[in-house]
Amino acid sequence: MNWPWQSLYAAGAMLWETLWALVLGFSLSAFLQVFLRNEEVTKRFGQTNLRSVGLATFFGAVSSSCSYAAAATAKTAFKKGAALVPTLAFMFASTNLVLELGFVLWLLLGWTFLLAEIVGAFVLIAIMWLLIKLTLPKGLVEQARSHGSDEEEHHHSHHHHEMEMPGESFPQKIGHRENWARVASAFIMDVSMLWKEILIGFLIAGFLMVLVPDSWWQKLFVAHGPAPVRLIENALIGPLIAVLSFVCSVGNIPLASLLWSGGISFGGVVSFIYADLIIIPLVLIYRKYYGSKAAFYITTVMFVSMVVAGIMVDLLFGALGLIPIGPRPLSAMAQAPFQWNYTTWLNIPAILSTVWLFWVHYKTPSHKHDHGHKHSD
Repeated sequence: MNWPWQSLYAAGAMLWETLWALVLGFSLSAFLQVFLRNEEVTKRFGQTNLRSVGLATFFGAVSSSCSYAAAATAKTAFKKGAALVPTLAFMFASTNLVLELGFVLWLLLGWTFLLAEIVGAFVLIAIMWLLIKLTLPKGLVEQARSHGSDEEEHHHSHHHHEMEMPGESFPQKIGHRENWARVASAFIMDVSMLWKEILIGFLIAGFLMVLVPDSWWQKLFVAHGPAPVRLIENALIGPLIAVLSFVCSVGNIPLASLLWSGGISFGGVVSFIYADLIIIPLVLIYRKYYGSKAAFYITTVMFVSMVVAGIMVDLLFGALGLIPIGPRPLSAMAQAPFQWNYTTWLNIPAILSTVWLFWVHYKTPSHKHDHGHKHSD
């Protein structure tokens, strides 16, 4: 009879355990967006080469971690002439190589999973590049680029464009108080877009931890039999669970912790984390942005890339002896009671800095101007 409260407690305790990491990640991301981000770089995405893909990956990693905003920003670059591979690399890096995800991943699953996430991301982008080179239908890019060309750009892309001040050097930007107000605005923007996904992710993991017995997870994942069968099945089932969970970006890390404790393979966890970009709501958005044919192609390429990357990371880390062995630990959700420890000392300045950023944002005259402008539109 107490399962609802137990589920909420587990979700709340885990959120408290990772709060400081989320705030730190969002703060650093906002800083990088304002002081290092340069939208002019999208003009260099027109060609598919190592430089353009590398730049797209880097600028994706320092941007927002909201999957929906990443899809919208990538769409804007694509409609303006960016090639498909850099576009997808940017979108993937925007959700899987961002700082806040890395911090939470380290806390909940450990450094080996963080390293696997980073290494696997580059493997995935390389696989995606190869697949597109070998299979891209003729005329599909042009068809996707012209689809819905009269739509307005997503507000998040517009927000980053407004923040851009390409004439300033880095030291000049640091010295302007207005830019620090923009840091606060970028922080609030990203939090406001992502808080639902994060909250849903912790809630889903909390309820699953309480309601689903360990025996059910063990039946879902192939744990015995030939190693190749287990490797492939787990890497396939990971993204499918992500698709059905509707959780994206940082929100799927608590559930990844639960899946690991439930028996999924190392590579299955990695492929699950990557799959935040193919959840059903996002696939429908791709269809709206690019048309049905292009949306199906993009989703298929990403799914295959995620599965293959998960398998390759599992094989690589297994060969290097980096995969944790022995009995699986309890989910991090089950090991995060509310108590006065180092987490509390880290969360106190995190909460205070969040309050300060909100205060700066809502006390800035430009915020009031933008608010009125949005209503006038």
